[in-house]
Amino acid sequence: MDTVKPAAKFYSRRTAMAVIIANMVGTGVFTSLGFQLVDIQSVFAILLLWVVGGIAAMCGAASYAELGAALPRSGGEYNFLGRIYHPIAGFISGWISAAIGFAAPIAAVSLAFAQYSTAALPGDYNGWIRKGIACALVIIVTLIHSRNRSASSQFQFSFTAVKIILILAFCLAGLTLTANPQPITIIPQDEDWRAVTSAAFGVSLIYVSYAYTGWNAATYITGELENPQRDLPRVLLFSTAIVTALYVLLNFVFLYAAPIEAMKSDGDGNKVEIGYIAASYIFGDTGGRIAGLMLSILLISTVSAMTLAGPRALQAIGEDFKTLSFLGHINKAGIPRNAIYFQSTLALIYILTSSFKAIVVFAGAMLALNSFLAILGVFILRYKEPELPRPYKTWGYPFVPLIYLAITTFMLAFVVINEPDKALIGLAIIGIGIAAYIVTTLFER
Repeated sequence: MDTVKPAAKFYSRRTAMAVIIANMVGTGVFTSLGFQLVDIQSVFAILLLWVVGGIAAMCGAASYAELGAALPRSGGEYNFLGRIYHPIAGFISGWISAAIGFAAPIAAVSLAFAQYSTAALPGDYNGWIRKGIACALVIIVTLIHSRNRSASSQFQFSFTAVKIILILAFCLAGLTLTANPQPITIIPQDEDWRAVTSAAFGVSLIYVSYAYTGWNAATYITGELENPQRDLPRVLLFSTAIVTALYVLLNFVFLYAAPIEAMKSDGDGNKVEIGYIAASYIFGDTGGRIAGLMLSILLISTVSAMTLAGPRALQAIGEDFKTLSFLGHINKAGIPRNAIYFQSTLALIYILTSSFKAIVVFAGAMLALNSFLAILGVFILRYKEPELPRPYKTWGYPFVPLIYLAITTFMLAFVVINEPDKALIGLAIIGIGIAAYIVTTLFER
């Protein structure tokens, strides 16, 4: 039987920060550089990409801080969109977040964990063994987070701290142990400015923006923070700033340690494991195993953070809809165990069937649409409910949210124009969500 300790009644600020950092820092930063280098060979432009991506994420975090402080309930976009627009908008957003935004990436990251960990070990491992390892990781993390907040918090914070330490250690090794560092400079030249104003810079920003997704993760546990009106803005902004600094530092080390030609993606658009390549130039022949072991450890906290945050959207749906009330059930420690089990079951199905591959491709665009509508809601909520208490107001309003909306509009337009099939799949999923909402509300009567 679960027991509740007073110290574990709420998630702490450090746990909320760990959730954001772990959600953001996954495989994206270790693969995106290869795509960027195909058309951009300017070190200044590459690093500026990651700075701009960080600024966009900070603008999003500042806007979400106002929404989270004004509407302090767990559930992320489900809570925001349902309150600002209509319950159907929240329902669709919550379903997309849990089924696509969290369950599918959990499957992808868990399989990446299995691949990296087995690559670091001697022996040959087939696909089913790796799937078994991925499933085991999901099950273990699920059991930890469905127990109580104390175990959940300690696990999340510990592995996120290890993640930060490993990244800093890797960067330090790259700056001090690289035998033949590349002759790079961050001082811009004329050709660097041409790269910044090119179309390739805008396209590359999309890959960077995907790597920054997850800055809003703490809003999924808003209602489980002791003082969300005070703590959430600090958590969102400080965590995003930490990740921005880590990303810029990591990419500088990659460019310092390995030649650009070695890290460029091939003409077919296949991703390049930048971490492996940079590690081989830093550590020599053993670099691949070191990078594989490091990446596998980093990914544990990512799976953990998504397992912790995602089910809170399902929990909120279960609290609002009697037909789905089983998702809103909490155990004696206040943990939405059923919602966690439901999301993890979806992730296991994705792993065993590999059906997540098509989903992950357009998941970023769907989540960007969620965030776009939420941040647009900052303007709408101020107009509709001007007297609503706002313990925190977005700094730089209206320019800060407008910057995020402009960048996100560009990304979504790029997807619609260049990947219309994925845009149509997204519309189909929204249509399914509308149908599910209608059916659910009919059973509510």
